[in-house]
Amino acid sequence: MIACYADRTSLRPGETFGLCASGDGGPCTLEITRIGAEPVRVLRRDGIAIGHHPTPADAVSAGCGWPSALEVTIGADWRSGYYDLALTDGRGETAHHFVCVQAAKGQTAREVLVLSTNSWHAYNYWGGANAYCDVAALMEGRAALPEAMQGAVGVLSTQRPFAQMLLAPPPGMPRLVNLTKRGFGRRPWAGADSVWSRAHGQSPYDGSAGFLQKWEEAYVRWAEGVETRRFDYLTDHDLDADPDALAAYDRVILVGHSEYWSAPQRDRIEQFVDRGGSLVILSGNTAFWKVRWEDGGRRMICHKWKGLEAEAADAAATHLWSHPLFDRPEARITGLSFIFGGYHRLGNCVARGIGGYTIYRPDHWALAGLDLYWGDVIGDALPLIGYENDGCAISFDDDGLPVAVPRLGVPAELEILALAPCTFAEADSPYAPLIPPEQLDVVAGIAFGDSSPRGQARVLRGHAVMGCFRRGNGHVFNGGTTEWAHGLAARDPFIEGITRNVLARPPGA
Repeated sequence: MIACYADRTSLRPGETFGLCASGDGGPCTLEITRIGAEPVRVLRRDGIAIGHHPTPADAVSAGCGWPSALEVTIGADWRSGYYDLALTDGRGETAHHFVCVQAAKGQTAREVLVLSTNSWHAYNYWGGANAYCDVAALMEGRAALPEAMQGAVGVLSTQRPFAQMLLAPPPGMPRLVNLTKRGFGRRPWAGADSVWSRAHGQSPYDGSAGFLQKWEEAYVRWAEGVETRRFDYLTDHDLDADPDALAAYDRVILVGHSEYWSAPQRDRIEQFVDRGGSLVILSGNTAFWKVRWEDGGRRMICHKWKGLEAEAADAAATHLWSHPLFDRPEARITGLSFIFGGYHRLGNCVARGIGGYTIYRPDHWALAGLDLYWGDVIGDALPLIGYENDGCAISFDDDGLPVAVPRLGVPAELEILALAPCTFAEADSPYAPLIPPEQLDVVAGIAFGDSSPRGQARVLRGHAVMGCFRRGNGHVFNGGTTEWAHGLAARDPFIEGITRNVLARPPGA
């Protein structure tokens, strides 16, 4: 089969990348298309000769080492954005990869979408495994999920192709949300269309990352198409590599599943907000895992739960950002944490949940002009709350309003606008679990200082939160759910209105 990868995935106009490829289907054609409000093809090349090159056994960690089949220079007129690379052989087989085109220096917009490419790399299982498990063994039936998870890889090379169902799935890929509530006595399930998933051999990881047919593309089609907004694009690694990556911007936007952050990336975002920038988080499970980049961006280190075992227990290790070793819980910059939120409408996690937010502060500026009142529920028809969601510990004041409990980095001044129940994991039940098991004892110890069964039970009682707060001279809005962009794609008037209010808020206001 044909396969390819770009040796660099984020470039400015005038810079060049090599396309490394392997296959035996004869001369190939490369088409490069910017994916925005409408697809725009910017380049086509025919007659590209590629050869068959073996895949090393350690390709997941060490890369493929294939030679470059051709070099491509980013055109001066290529607009900043996500560009699909489609390499098609003589038999009609196509392999996809991508590049992110940054704005030319001195020609930037005022806001930037940071693509969640760290998450894409963590979930990529081309070569057999990813940061979660030995996916090949799982899909081939050679190992059950708990056993396959022992084959997770903590060193991930960018010099390899992407699993195509993750990066460029066929049309109709279902959401990672149960669209209906679980009926009485019905066995739990996961995902919007299990028939489609089985027919296409979808793995449990294909819906969790990537641009095409996922959250970021949905946001881009709305923002560029419906709203005609002008913004630039960066990758997660750009923030790691360039101390000045955000210097030209007033607003940073994160969409969908910005789950993995490196320390330099987090430094840049915190500095950006503190100096007066606006951070708009339309994502869930944001900044949950700490990662590290090595070899000039060719290798991402992500040992997850095994981080403190696989590495020296110091500030360079990889693990939960909330781990006390780092003293930097993610809620200090995001306002929320997946530890206090969790899943909704997936498997047996709040399987009969309403799928929407209950409004508690209808007079807040983010909800202005939207005909909202106390106790209204929004997004339930989508559903807006599903898959992964972030929250905080809450209490209620004398006026009956929810207030944030300043625990694990959650700012005391966080304004809670809306809530929905979530759970960090599936509780014991007669049904086989569908959500990969997490280390509840570790999480309970971090969250509550209590890893006992009682502490673990507390972790299972979470909430998705829509909230915002000021930090330094800047401002953070957090929608609290991976599914926010699907509300925009559906043209939900409440989700559109909130998003417009947030994007219209002057930086530092």
